[in-house]
Amino acid sequence: MQTAAERSAEKVRAWDLPTRIFHWLLLFVILSAWVSYEFSEAIGDNTMKWHRYNGYAAMVLIVWRLLWGVVGSSTSRFSSFVTWPWNAARYGADLVRGRDRHYLGHNPLGTYMVLALLGLVFVQTMLGMLATEHNFLTWGPLAPLISEEATKFATHWHQEVFDVLKILIFVHIIANVLYAVVKREPLIRAMVTGTKPAVEYVDTREAEIGGAPLLRAFVCLIVASGIVLGGILALGGKLFY
Repeated sequence: MQTAAERSAEKVRAWDLPTRIFHWLLLFVILSAWVSYEFSEAIGDNTMKWHRYNGYAAMVLIVWRLLWGVVGSSTSRFSSFVTWPWNAARYGADLVRGRDRHYLGHNPLGTYMVLALLGLVFVQTMLGMLATEHNFLTWGPLAPLISEEATKFATHWHQEVFDVLKILIFVHIIANVLYAVVKREPLIRAMVTGTKPAVEYVDTREAEIGGAPLLRAFVCLIVASGIVLGGILALGGKLFY
């Protein structure tokens, strides 16, 4: 019989490649959106087209993740990790008491952080579609379709929501670092390599990736792009100007 040390030296699949690409690509797009906004004049982009393009990309990624949460690998499906709030509270209480429960996918507390981040990015991008900047010299693709008062409201909350999003991202990063340092759970490394140590997990022993994950992910990307970009055009918005 293998010892715990021997089992932990082995690796099991935890995350499929499309999920990992999504994770890091969304982080890059959010950072790029911030840079393209804060330094739009410095880079000679007075109409903030690159900021808008980042917004389109973020929205496509969120819709893609919703689709992948249905047809993706086992640990990426919402049905495998979305749980009731009291389960998250119970997990948090056990965590404080030092009662370790290892999850191959998202743990119950991590689940609500993921949902909050996805939800805030979605709201942020939707508000950006309706917002204006530089005294109405630049605008989101749907801003001309609503009243001036409504665009002012969207612009204000576009910034407010981003401030909350920055806090959540910071908390998310710190939590993952603490898990790696204190609990010796390589959450960040797993999102790079796709594997975790082969220890006892509460949710599942190993992720079931399924056939042709890259092809399925690409189809989801095409569908997500059609929903987002086609939806903007269908509503009468203008993607490029």
